[in-house]
Amino acid sequence: MAPHDDRGHGDPAPLPAPLPVPVVDNHTHLDIHRDDLPEPLRAEGVDGVAGALAIAASVGVDRVVQVGCDLESARWTVEAVDAHPAMLGAVALHPNEAPRLAEQGRLDEALAEIEALSAHPRVRAIGESGLDYYRTGEGGVAAQQESFRWHIDLAKRTSKALQIHDRDSHDDVLRILAEEGAPERTVLHCFSGDVAMARECAERGYYLSIAGTVTFKNARGLRDALAVTPTERLLVETDAPYLTPSPHRGSANAPYLVPHTVRRMADVLSVDVATLCRDLSDNAEAVYGPW
Repeated sequence: MAPHDDRGHGDPAPLPAPLPVPVVDNHTHLDIHRDDLPEPLRAEGVDGVAGALAIAASVGVDRVVQVGCDLESARWTVEAVDAHPAMLGAVALHPNEAPRLAEQGRLDEALAEIEALSAHPRVRAIGESGLDYYRTGEGGVAAQQESFRWHIDLAKRTSKALQIHDRDSHDDVLRILAEEGAPERTVLHCFSGDVAMARECAERGYYLSIAGTVTFKNARGLRDALAVTPTERLLVETDAPYLTPSPHRGSANAPYLVPHTVRRMADVLSVDVATLCRDLSDNAEAVYGPW
């Protein structure tokens, strides 16, 4: 989940040209409703989650990982993965949720429910957990770090992938992962680090999930980091409805806009789009298993 409301409020973006090989949207929030379907599918009466998945599949985004990062959205995610074969789930408490629940004396109770929800066989990841020092002040750091360590342990105990949210907290995220021992499959969602961090993550065997931010004009540092990352360590995501890729930043984001991000990634990596798509799809199955 993006740290601020950057979901866009303009007209729906048009469908991009289909990708030559299907890919997975590694991180999306389809529980957050928005009226962003392009006109052709609206006219056919397709709407809601089924519509979002159908339109994404029509342009080569055939599967998604739905992320529920508070109790309400985690419960929604577990129900949704049973209803939609193209969807797998991830559940956790977002780092900005942990201090709020701790102040209310409800953190332990909430974590227990997340653990119960994570037992669903189509929940294949624990996330998004991590650290966010942008929105949570110094007073919330201890609760965030405690929650992050708990989620790392849960991912290892359940043999599921870990999806990490990291904003303004790169050093502490890497330190805590090293102290706790990272799960075998660790994903930095919406990667925002620099070249040095990308290299360190790749050396540690982590996956970097690239969002629409890589298409932004001011994202030179992120593109430099992407350029040094081996393709076998890359995933792609929307973080929808946030972080809409260029050239549609005024519109709400959705899985059908992934092709814009994939094509920009291919340009940065100097690889053809079909080859990159195959790598991204293979990497997603390596992290989450087949579905």
